[in-house]
Amino acid sequence: MLYVRFIIFVVFLISTLSVATLAAQNVPETSTPTVQALRLNSKDSIHLDGLLNESIWDRTKPATGFLQQEPAEGMAATEPTEVHIAYDATTLYLGFIAYDTNPSGIIAQQRERDAGLGSDDRIMWVLDTFLDGRTGYFFEINPAGLMGDGLLRVGGYGFGVNKSWDGIWEAQVKQEAFGWSAEVQIPFRTLNFDPDLETWGINFQRTIRRKNEETLWSGHRPTQGLFRPVHAGRLVGLQGLSQGIGLEIKPYVAASTFWAQDTGTRNPADIGADFTYSLTPSLRAAVTINTDFAETEVDTRQVNLTRFPLFFPERRQFFLEGASVYAFATLGQVHPYFSRRIGLVNGQPISIQFGTRLSGQVGPYELGVMQLKTAKHQDQPSEHFTVARLKRNFFEQSSIGVIYTRRDGGLDNNLSGMLAGQTIGTDLDLSTARFLGDKNLQFEAFYVVHTNPIGKPSSLRDKTSRGVRLNYPNDIWQMHVSWREFGNHWDPAVGFARRRGFRRVNPSISYAPRPDWGYGIRQLNFGVFFEHLTDLTGQLQTQRTRLTPLRIRFNSGDVVNVQVTSTLEYLEQVFQIYPGVIIPTGGYKFTEASAQFRSSPSRRVQGTASLTTGNFWSGHRTQYQLSGSVNPQDGLTLSLDWTHNQIELPQGTFTTRLIRARGNWNASPWQSLLVTVQYDDLSEIMGLYSRYRWIVRPGSDLYLVYTHNWQSIDGEFSTLSRGGTTKINYTHRF
Repeated sequence: MLYVRFIIFVVFLISTLSVATLAAQNVPETSTPTVQALRLNSKDSIHLDGLLNESIWDRTKPATGFLQQEPAEGMAATEPTEVHIAYDATTLYLGFIAYDTNPSGIIAQQRERDAGLGSDDRIMWVLDTFLDGRTGYFFEINPAGLMGDGLLRVGGYGFGVNKSWDGIWEAQVKQEAFGWSAEVQIPFRTLNFDPDLETWGINFQRTIRRKNEETLWSGHRPTQGLFRPVHAGRLVGLQGLSQGIGLEIKPYVAASTFWAQDTGTRNPADIGADFTYSLTPSLRAAVTINTDFAETEVDTRQVNLTRFPLFFPERRQFFLEGASVYAFATLGQVHPYFSRRIGLVNGQPISIQFGTRLSGQVGPYELGVMQLKTAKHQDQPSEHFTVARLKRNFFEQSSIGVIYTRRDGGLDNNLSGMLAGQTIGTDLDLSTARFLGDKNLQFEAFYVVHTNPIGKPSSLRDKTSRGVRLNYPNDIWQMHVSWREFGNHWDPAVGFARRRGFRRVNPSISYAPRPDWGYGIRQLNFGVFFEHLTDLTGQLQTQRTRLTPLRIRFNSGDVVNVQVTSTLEYLEQVFQIYPGVIIPTGGYKFTEASAQFRSSPSRRVQGTASLTTGNFWSGHRTQYQLSGSVNPQDGLTLSLDWTHNQIELPQGTFTTRLIRARGNWNASPWQSLLVTVQYDDLSEIMGLYSRYRWIVRPGSDLYLVYTHNWQSIDGEFSTLSRGGTTKINYTHRF
């Protein structure tokens, strides 16, 4: 009967949102701004120096008329901006002029490629090269010449930028008495696009950090914005674009030396290469041979005080490129594909001997296919991995998709045989940005099933996950309600399972007014989050209510946040929260309160401080978290993070500490030195990671990496391992 009600509910929601989405297509749109791209002739040339002093820029008609999104929505920008656009057969050129009546107030602290620019003035832009309002490329620059880029993924509320993608493009910036300017050239070989289109979606956003002012060329309302390309303007006049042959070769060489207590000294050397070929301007194939991840930064260490595994994000470049197509049910917290299940065991890398990848768009379809083989490692056999993803886009922002994974071999689940490690799933996303005229609304549903885990015969229900979610993500009001169910043996072979054997209902609502009170207040927030989780028989496991009685965002960029969380937990198995400290089975009810202050990132000295205290299981917890950073000069950032837990339980009292120090120095946007030191008293291991990167030219890099780990024994540190790697990669395009 439950499944009948569930099916009826799903059908009702799909029907309701489909009608709403269709109706939204007929809502009259506000005028869409348009900018003309100037086609260069053979005699035209641009010297990339950041100064728009070539005569061709005088022949362009710039994009102007930026409007504020923050702080005064819809008002004209306090400082004007001009964007000039030209192109030839192979390259797109952009010229930016950012006027500023107070040039000494321009903030440009960061220089490292893809660094967060919450502290700086900047110009961002997106290119929707398929004019589909859901995919695109993201770029940004600051007045110091920092270059950032990424792949834009849109799906209802699940939008974001994958900044791990590094496109090959160039930019030069100049600060002058009028403000600052920039010249940018983006080769068409860097982009996938529809060659039949003469019009692309395009949008620009400028940040004036000292004012915390955000201005946009198109889509300035809080419900719109840069990262929703359905609200972008239009770039017209594109004809005769060429990607050349479409072949890219990226070889690398790496030499290392490692010493460890258990293995002694090793001196491995590797050579490999990535080959990419554009089958069409919108579809690319890639082959990787002997993939190397020497430059990959270490995971940020975490202290786990829960009984569930931690989710660590992917940091390896090979898996990050084109990763957006594999995103599945982005709001459902289901992971049928998790790339860290490939080539990693307990966080340690296993060589990937070869891999192939096909990704891109074919008409309304988004496609991604990967096939990889990992090498044998110690007692771990070689394995083959297959991942395939297909999405069909429809309406303005909606899609339906399928995903398939297969794992042949067996690392941690004794998988063997063709059927042992297969997973297939489907997801539906019905979204519109024009509900009630200009509001966002999304319905999401998913269903995933995998083959029997070896040694665990189970029913179909035990090997499945399913769920629905209705989401209303907007500026003043945000609401959602979701339902999920995960089987008792849910464990996809190439996926991630934090918890299994549960049914979860999760509604939430928040109200975020923008009062005209003065006192420097920009926005308030009040919210309620509720979670009700049972096992599959209906027995209550977890019930959590989180109240946000007050959150204040100031015009300065400072934020104050207060929350109260009440939790009811039933343990059916004992839980070791700390070595020697066991929490017995039974029911537990506890309440914690937290307060947090986060300063504006625009300050030279900035930080976050939070205090959480209250009941914790059958005892009490006090948690302190402090993080801070200082920019003593442009290009240099020093930061320190400290987390302290003092926990008192009838079963034992203990303290955990996590300390992380980080230094980042950038002599220019082309050279960076990163040093990270981490220590926690659970593992009693201190780790050092250092990496020097020199971008010789876009796509060609030199890396020098050194790591060192120490174990604390009776207060004395002794070396567990140390090692260094030199890696050089080079990119050539035909």
